[in-house]
Amino acid sequence: MEGIINVLKPPGMTSHDVISCLRRILGIRKIGHSGTLDPQAAGVLPVCIGDATRLADYLGSGRKSYLCEMTLGVATDTEDAWGTRIDTKPVPAMDQTAVETAARRFVGCLSQQAPAYSAIKVQGQPLYKAARRGEETAVIFRNVQIDQLKILKVQENKIRFWVACGKGTYVRTLCRELGEALGTAAHMSFLIRTSVGAFDLEQAATLEEIAASKEKLLLPKELAVQALSAVTLTEEEAGQIRNGQKIRLRVPQGLTEETACFDRQGRLAAIGGWAEEPVPEEYGWFKPRKVFKS
Repeated sequence: MEGIINVLKPPGMTSHDVISCLRRILGIRKIGHSGTLDPQAAGVLPVCIGDATRLADYLGSGRKSYLCEMTLGVATDTEDAWGTRIDTKPVPAMDQTAVETAARRFVGCLSQQAPAYSAIKVQGQPLYKAARRGEETAVIFRNVQIDQLKILKVQENKIRFWVACGKGTYVRTLCRELGEALGTAAHMSFLIRTSVGAFDLEQAATLEEIAASKEKLLLPKELAVQALSAVTLTEEEAGQIRNGQKIRLRVPQGLTEETACFDRQGRLAAIGGWAEEPVPEEYGWFKPRKVFKS
């Protein structure tokens, strides 16, 4: 069994809980997810099955989108509704135009402070473990990319928005920061992930649906590398690549850091890079890093 299942993670389960459940349902141990989703959040969680687990990192690096509700006036230590209240502030009068104006400053490449209750590791220890012990945690900033931030509704002390962003973005931190930009405190009160790369909410399957259909819901592993530049190989080239040989290929346009190579049947043969700085539409030496036999 090999491929990807687009799981609709329910609230109240960790991503690891989902993996454990799928191992029992599918009777296979080799399963991995593409990046955690907070236990209280719901939504798209692509899960790699069998040899497709080697592509989990590529799924996790894809663009993601979320539907979120934030609550103004209250800050918590976890930056969401499940933490301990640490501050309260009055909520100033505002309308959708004012919120949209404040939201514009958060579109683009930003430096975002990771929350203390996060899985980021310092000296091999997740920050949230130190935070739970009441210890002072390291202050870590990361560059994140927010492509779109659309304010959907402003009502009393609630703001609903849709956001499309890159890897490593903390939506709960975005809620806190947007609240501060509006002159008040804030926390995330609802979150559903609506897409990860090529996988979206409409096609996601519940654990109950997966138990009923099992391998019928498997999607091709090739969906994991849609964001990479691609080359289609001849039969001879595919054989050489699958044997781990470095070969000379025409460099594709829209070049990304890594390139995916496909055989004539559209099956992934390898992922790799170029031996030297290539020029698109000219020939360069391609070196496979991950090889897929079929």
